Amino acid sequence: MSRVYNFSAGPAVLPEEVLKEIQEEIFDYNGSGQSVMEMSHRSKVFDDIIKEAEADLRDLMHIPDNYKVLFLQGGASLQFAMIPMNLMKNKVADYIVTGQWAKKAYQEAAKYGKAVKIASSEDKTFSYIPDCSDLPIDDDADYVYICMNNTIYGTVYKELPNTKGKDLVADVSSCFLSEPLDVSKFAIVYGGVQKNVGPAGMVIAIVREDLITDDVLEGTPTMMKYKTHADADSLYNTPNCWCIYVCGKVFKWLKKMGGLEAMKEHNEKKAAILYDFLDSSEMFKGTVEKKDRSLMNVPFVTGDKDLDAKFVKEATEAGFVNLKGHRTVGGMRASIYNAMPIEGVEKLVAFMKKFEEENK
Repeated sequence: MSRVYNFSAGPAVLPEEVLKEIQEEIFDYNGSGQSVMEMSHRSKVFDDIIKEAEADLRDLMHIPDNYKVLFLQGGASLQFAMIPMNLMKNKVADYIVTGQWAKKAYQEAAKYGKAVKIASSEDKTFSYIPDCSDLPIDDDADYVYICMNNTIYGTVYKELPNTKGKDLVADVSSCFLSEPLDVSKFAIVYGGVQKNVGPAGMVIAIVREDLITDDVLEGTPTMMKYKTHADADSLYNTPNCWCIYVCGKVFKWLKKMGGLEAMKEHNEKKAAILYDFLDSSEMFKGTVEKKDRSLMNVPFVTGDKDLDAKFVKEATEAGFVNLKGHRTVGGMRASIYNAMPIEGVEKLVAFMKKFEEENK
């Protein structure tokens, strides 16, 4: 069977080249006579894998030396608790709520201290990013939190909020490695890898070293302290070895593709094909304010639920899968991460044009 065009929001499409390499190495990694799935995380072979993966990521993102890279389990959602547990010294944190994941993070933080919603776009179903140039930042806020790219609603921050000197924490799960990012502007940048970087089951957290201390909230479990993992180079317990290995392959693929500058250009070109069609179509409409459109997740609707369902069904039959919108918004959503080739988007648009003709 030939491969479909997979527009899933995550777990998502991986580069074909990477999948083929993994396939070749599945029984015998690098002459070790074993699969990465079977090898000890304490072995020299795996030590090389994790160290190389980190070095390549640092290289790709130009991560400053005073930041630790942590390969952690529990996905992005565990960070919703880990961040306040480690950072809430004054028991106050400011949250900008621009989608479901930011909202969940905000609700979780409220268990550990005073979480303050300083801006939100909930009034228009999260279809825009609020003005963040002059926010009511709390004087004693320990940090300001954002979700950079909203997978469900298809919005992205084009400019970072003015945090008035407070530490900025960002969930970058959906836009991770899709374009350059100045890590030095953040206290913590983290992302679940299953959208743009690797298979499900891991989060990469890039944490500024001064925040990695034993001074955490009382009752914080050992496994929930950044210091535990930083001191052990992400090997305090058995990490997700397989996921680290695949992410390492993707980092190499990204470097080969020309790094994050080249990726940004590729992603802008790809997204423009779809957005230009949506802007000219009489049937399909994008749901996001133009200035805040994501390059990674493109939600759209026909305005008719039955027609949406018909489109999703026929698209699936034609080999364009996982286009159904999130249950909270309905409609359709095309996630066009790094590994989605331009031809996938071109063919999707051609299919949408045909569908529009046939269903006028």
